[in-house]
Amino acid sequence: MAEFGLIGRDLSHSFSAEFFNSKFEKERLQHRYSNFDLRNLNNIREIIQSERLTGMNVTIPYKTEIMGHLDRLDPAAVAIGAVNTVKSTPTGLEGYNTDAFGFEKSLKKHLLPSHNKALVLGTGGASKAVCFVLKSMSIDFTSVSRNPKKNQFSYAQLDTETMGCHPLIINCTPVGTFPKEEYFPNIPYEGIGQGHLLFDLVYNPAETEFLKRGKQFGAQVVNGLDMLIFQAEKAWDIWMD
Repeated sequence: MAEFGLIGRDLSHSFSAEFFNSKFEKERLQHRYSNFDLRNLNNIREIIQSERLTGMNVTIPYKTEIMGHLDRLDPAAVAIGAVNTVKSTPTGLEGYNTDAFGFEKSLKKHLLPSHNKALVLGTGGASKAVCFVLKSMSIDFTSVSRNPKKNQFSYAQLDTETMGCHPLIINCTPVGTFPKEEYFPNIPYEGIGQGHLLFDLVYNPAETEFLKRGKQFGAQVVNGLDMLIFQAEKAWDIWMD
């Protein structure tokens, strides 16, 4: 039996354990997937060793920080600047990014040629994978942050005109995640219309307040469940390789 797990903080919203344990049961594999809700990564290597973890997923807020605890990084993970999948090998811990794969595969199912300019809400580990994909697809984008750096917007700078010029809006923040479902990114939703695609990386709840508000103004909306499944399957391939 092999042990797998999710490393993050405040994991009550996560479907990862349910997904993988259901997969193990269906495929009659004697494996187990557990959550590791950690306040920090200070003892992460000891935890991996003591729990005999073969593979790990990494979520908020550790996708960037985990990189400093690994022995080797996949070149794509280095280019993205974030890791969400870790493989334990006899020669050390290897870091990969499957978020980019999952996001691209999910986005392509809904993307129209008109969705050629994006606003990326948030600048954390998940947003790094999203920006990497948008750049690879030649989709112009601008990040939105509470503490904007050069060439980024603050939320206060957003207006209806800016919203109208960006038909693709991607929420990479955890705002609106269960159990705080009443919250939503503070953007001028009245600038959204029928030509917009709103993509929320959050998948629990299935329809966040961000998506509900977009729908009210006629936007097409997509949650993060497909992305979760695609990236999880890719992580499984890496662990089994």
